[in-house]
Amino acid sequence: MLTRRALVALVPFIAAVGASPVRAAEAVPFTQAAFDIAQKQGLPILVEVSAPWCPICKAQKPILAKLAADPRFKNLQIFDVDFDTRKDVLKQLNARMQSTLIAYKGGAEVGRSVGETQPEWIEGLVEKTL
Repeated sequence: MLTRRALVALVPFIAAVGASPVRAAEAVPFTQAAFDIAQKQGLPILVEVSAPWCPICKAQKPILAKLAADPRFKNLQIFDVDFDTRKDVLKQLNARMQSTLIAYKGGAEVGRSVGETQPEWIEGLVEKTL
C-alpha cells in the first residue's frame, strides 16, 4: 500500500507522462528523479530549503503561495527540501542554511537567496526562472 508521502513523490512522474496534471507551482518534496525530469523538460524550477521551526521559512511560505497563484508562474515546479532530514541534498545543492531559495531555468541555476522575506525580491528571483 502506498503512503501519502509516496503518492506525493509520484506526482511529478505522473505529470511527466501526461497521466494527470499537477497543480501549478504546488510545492512537492524534493526527489532527485523528479528534479531531473523537470530540468530535462526545461521547466522553471524553484528549490525551497525549509525547516518547520524556521520563522523566516514561515514568512516565505505565503509569499511563495501568492506567486504560485500568479498565471505567469503556471509551469513553475517548486521542490521543498527539508533542512533537518535531507543533508544529502543540501550538500549536493551547496545549501548551508534553511530559508534558502534556489532558482533554475531548466538545468542552469540562475539565482539564489538566503533569508529573504521581501516579496518583491522573492518575485524577482522567481522571475529569473522564466
